[in-house]
Amino acid sequence: MMPGIIPFRLRHFEHMPVAARDLIQTWADRLSDHQRLPAVTEMDRPIAPVEGRLLHTVGSLHLYEFVLPAGRAVTIDAPFSIVLTDDMEPTEGVALRSQGSVLLAQTGDAIGPVVTGATIVPDHAGNLASRGTRLTDMLAQADTVRFGPADRLAPMLEAGSGHEEAGGVAMLSTVWSDDPAARRQRIAALAIEAIRGNKRILLVCPDHEAADEMAGTIARAMKAGGLLYKTWISRYEMTLARESAGLPIHEVGFEAQMHQFYAKSRAEKATLRRKYERFRELTPLLAYKSQKQKDLDEVRLLEWRLLTQVNDLRRKLQEGNETLAGYEKLPLLRRLSMQAVGKNVESLHQYRELYEHQIAGLMKELEIARGRIAELAPEAAVPKEIRPEFEELKEDIVRLGGTKKIRELLAAEENTNRQAFIQNRRLVITTAARVLGDPLFSRVRFDVLIADNAPWIGAAELLGSAALVRERIILTGARQDIATAGLWTSTALPSRGS
Repeated sequence: MMPGIIPFRLRHFEHMPVAARDLIQTWADRLSDHQRLPAVTEMDRPIAPVEGRLLHTVGSLHLYEFVLPAGRAVTIDAPFSIVLTDDMEPTEGVALRSQGSVLLAQTGDAIGPVVTGATIVPDHAGNLASRGTRLTDMLAQADTVRFGPADRLAPMLEAGSGHEEAGGVAMLSTVWSDDPAARRQRIAALAIEAIRGNKRILLVCPDHEAADEMAGTIARAMKAGGLLYKTWISRYEMTLARESAGLPIHEVGFEAQMHQFYAKSRAEKATLRRKYERFRELTPLLAYKSQKQKDLDEVRLLEWRLLTQVNDLRRKLQEGNETLAGYEKLPLLRRLSMQAVGKNVESLHQYRELYEHQIAGLMKELEIARGRIAELAPEAAVPKEIRPEFEELKEDIVRLGGTKKIRELLAAEENTNRQAFIQNRRLVITTAARVLGDPLFSRVRFDVLIADNAPWIGAAELLGSAALVRERIILTGARQDIATAGLWTSTALPSRGS
């Protein structure tokens, strides 16, 4: 069958309308009952001894490979605790893949490059309980949850059938195809179309290998369409593969993106802190230099005034000396006029002594002023590179809102805000089990849900994901797998992601 979107109608279910709220409550009760089953209790027995090694680290998350004893396993997306042989505190982890005796797990703490003799304590019962509680909380917070798209999905899940008629219900569409590659290409086209329509998409898969493959397919399609896939795609968990579809999909990991973003933010904050501290260092220095410059200007003004007075006295002294030297040669009338104003030989000698005494006094004051200038000049001097630096820092401070605003920015909490970060991601790819089990997803909303290979996703997980979307649900997969998997029937156990 060629892949395509087949709208879903409710004609088959008109005789038994089922609301999403009713089905969510049913599965919440069913999950609560499952956690008390003996099989679940048996799965939660401690697993030891466990050997492991660190594969790689991204941000604050670490991917470990553990080798379990024969016959033991941890269900995908189930949480567990790792108890080491020394006095270290137990470390929490989440199972991402379990094949044979090999478990790939994501942990929030590093427990060394090599792990020996550890004990893993699964928590399948607690996982079922938390998912049941999450479904119950959705019903209790109905004002924040839109059940329109989920109401279209509920009858299909209740009937456990993928059969539908051609027609039009825009909120629910299906892409049935037996060719996984063709399905992925169709999903990639739908995702790109939704992104170009400014929609936020939640894409859920049955397991993390499928999520990695889906991320690679969409990334390649975006690259071919001229889009920067690193900007749009966010793979929620650590990727199991470093590459998919020939592209380094580990770069689109949510933790890698967040670590890179906050690392850049912290670097910018460190730069801002250095600028602010330098500004605070230069401000009093330049204020001190400015005050010294004012003092220097005042002393230089005094020096100019003293020099002016000395020059005036020297000029008068020179004129008196010249008059005395040529006094006998002056005409009689000139001498008589000078004597009339008190200028005679005797008084001119007195004036000369007076001028010389005043000049001597002014020279002493001038010497003191020049000594003070010699002291103030280096104190008031500003290195030529400091002034431009200060002006540039001042411009940055003003542009950022002033010193008070900068102090608030620097005093802000360093803790990363995962909710705010994921809310800004346009396409989030993960497993449906993680959506239902991770509390972070209870606080974010999307426009479109795409369920890849939906028949292999349990009804509870599909409902939990559907309740997060506002506009549209798209189910994909092979229609015959619905009956084969049997995960939508009323008697089904939680899916392998549970």
